[in-house]
Amino acid sequence: MLRQLARLTIPVESAGEGACAIAVYADAAHRIFPAAERGFEGVACVDDAARALILLSDVWSATGVSRVRDWALGLLDFLLYMQLDDGRFVNFVTDWSGRRNQAGVTSFPGGGFWHARGVRALARAAVTFGEDRARLGLERGLVHIRAARDVPADVRSIHVLTAIELVRAGKFAELRADIGSWCDEIAACRRGGVLFDNPDQSAPHLWGHQQEGVLAEAGAFLGRDDLTSVARQSALAYLAPLIEAGFDEPTVQPYGVASAVYSTERLRTITNEPRFDELWRMARGWFDGRNSARSAVYDREEGRVYDGVDHGVLNVHSGAESNVVGAQALLDQVIRTVPLLAPLIETCFAPDVRERLGTMAEARSS
Repeated sequence: MLRQLARLTIPVESAGEGACAIAVYADAAHRIFPAAERGFEGVACVDDAARALILLSDVWSATGVSRVRDWALGLLDFLLYMQLDDGRFVNFVTDWSGRRNQAGVTSFPGGGFWHARGVRALARAAVTFGEDRARLGLERGLVHIRAARDVPADVRSIHVLTAIELVRAGKFAELRADIGSWCDEIAACRRGGVLFDNPDQSAPHLWGHQQEGVLAEAGAFLGRDDLTSVARQSALAYLAPLIEAGFDEPTVQPYGVASAVYSTERLRTITNEPRFDELWRMARGWFDGRNSARSAVYDREEGRVYDGVDHGVLNVHSGAESNVVGAQALLDQVIRTVPLLAPLIETCFAPDVRERLGTMAEARSS
């Protein structure tokens, strides 16, 4: 997974000397191509770079592999470039020179998901890497989050995770009160015991649906058993049948499965119930063939996660999101293997990326 992300990492010229981002899409031959599902969007985005920074910070914290830190800070340079002066994030760059897409429906300034993810990544960079420049961007970005109203539950869940991480680290103590009220918003967006992503849905969507895990995490953090109870009920009503069926839906992406893995892992840890341990293991099995294609979505030999299963057929494209969320779903395996695979991961970077990351490392050590 990290090997594929290294292959997809490309410099962004206007974003700074060390800046890099991750190409959104690639085919089976590793040829990259832009996002264009809703008109032309761009070649790389904050959504992917922010989640990759979170992943790499987790891997670095557990392993201390220096190149992982260099990589994360290259992504941080890109994220800071994508944050406007007023604190809002734009999502896509339209080319590798770094031209921002400020008008697209998936890229306009301050869009829910990419702003939430960008701010969370800045929070992680400030806390884990001690980056003061990230803290300045974080302060500006939090203003918009705290002022936002009528936020969809799936986006609000990212706000909650950001706030929990910051308060745990002894920063922005004023966010503690926000955590409780934001969780009440999330818990209120449910029907029949099932948590929804927004009140206008007829059914939840699996991708990005992590509210069960977030409420369980917040319940433990705040000492509020009511939040954990809501999370538990929704997971058993909504996630359990999907997991037991091997996510047998027309189209299933790693993003959706990873969201279910996250929620069952949090409930497994917080409730200690064997049922959630069972669901967590079954959900992770999707990556190794417990799916309607009866094929491994995680190709361990090639070091990449494929883009999902469509009507029982494996989609052998392998883009940024799939490999980031796949690595997060199987994080323990990634952490265990990174020290051994580090030399191989290094060979997957293009020469210009290796040069940039090396220059950054030298500058910090001088």
